Amino acid sequence: MKRALFALVALISCVAAAPSDALSHEWASHSADDGSTQPDLEQPSEWPNRNWDPADISALKRWINAAGDDALPVISTSTLDTAVLSGEISAIDEEATALALRLARMHLLGCSASRQKAGWNINDSDKSIALEPLLMQALKNNMLNTFFATLRPAHPDYGKLRAAYGSETDQKRRATIGLNMERWRWMPRSLGGEYVLVNAPMFEASLWRGGKRISTWKIIVGKTSTPTPVFDTKITGVIINPWWEIPASIVRESVGALVRRNPARARARGYVWANGRYRQKPGPNNALGQMKLVMPNRFSVYMHDTPSKHLFEKDVRAFSHGCIRTGDAIGYAATLLEGVRSRQQVDAIVASRKTTTIKLERPMPLYIAYFTAATDSTGQLLVQNDLYRRDARMAAASKPGCGG
Repeated sequence: MKRALFALVALISCVAAAPSDALSHEWASHSADDGSTQPDLEQPSEWPNRNWDPADISALKRWINAAGDDALPVISTSTLDTAVLSGEISAIDEEATALALRLARMHLLGCSASRQKAGWNINDSDKSIALEPLLMQALKNNMLNTFFATLRPAHPDYGKLRAAYGSETDQKRRATIGLNMERWRWMPRSLGGEYVLVNAPMFEASLWRGGKRISTWKIIVGKTSTPTPVFDTKITGVIINPWWEIPASIVRESVGALVRRNPARARARGYVWANGRYRQKPGPNNALGQMKLVMPNRFSVYMHDTPSKHLFEKDVRAFSHGCIRTGDAIGYAATLLEGVRSRQQVDAIVASRKTTTIKLERPMPLYIAYFTAATDSTGQLLVQNDLYRRDARMAAASKPGCGG
């Protein structure tokens, strides 16, 4: 039994997140779903080479019928029922396995069509998980319930959303919660032991370690006309006192005309034209403020400081061209650089006004996401306005029963 269980755990741990505390205890106890600890299960002599016994089929049907608790559609079992009535073992195995894998994929990857996920550019590494070997191992060791439960999103917010979904009586709020449960299935189960999660509709960025929120910072995100995209990358370093490489769109919008018409004012603001590009010198008036993260991405969107500190006092903070302006930016940078530079060292570099790039001790995953139902820094679940109308577009393209 132990060898089989260790094999199952190894398969899961190679490609998915570590189970939640309750599931970790379940794996560690080497117990079957019925609570027993027993040798490897033998196939009954009257069921030669059979994967699914009646108890497993009953458990599968319970999971299918309970899919609505996770804002998933309840799929039909008619083909399985027909196979069971026929008594043909091969047909029963085939239909039960097909249904179980379909349900498993919904729990792990979601049930959305590609048009619902338009604009969602976070890579879901769970797509590479080979579910069938895990399913067969779970059946062999009487752990079908554990198999399905372990495929749910592991992030604490999903558990909060699931509980709220089950008790919510307001249909609009319930639908919003369901859409956001589906979005969690688009995320990797394992976000990493340490990562930053940016949530545009909440106007917040949070640092997570060991499955817990460590710190939260206010942010400013893109205007509705220039929304902050959804994507993932890695933070590899911090630039203190950065130059601003001015995007062509902003040059066309304002900076180019200012340099041409009023060069003295442009110089006072730190704008320079050199080597065929517009730039802004480091300094307190620099549009990037005194800090910018090194976070390579195809959108040219970055987290950085801002001289417009007063905007962080507003509740709705959608003012940028897409980049993410960060409150207490130097404190944020110092937190990311823990173990590499002290806060005093960071402050000294800022005061020097010298452009300095500092590498993180190790690259840190960064997820720029969009959750309109999420927990705040106190752990309270909040439902936010649909800032970029992504909920509306997702709901319009939804399959019946998928995501609420």
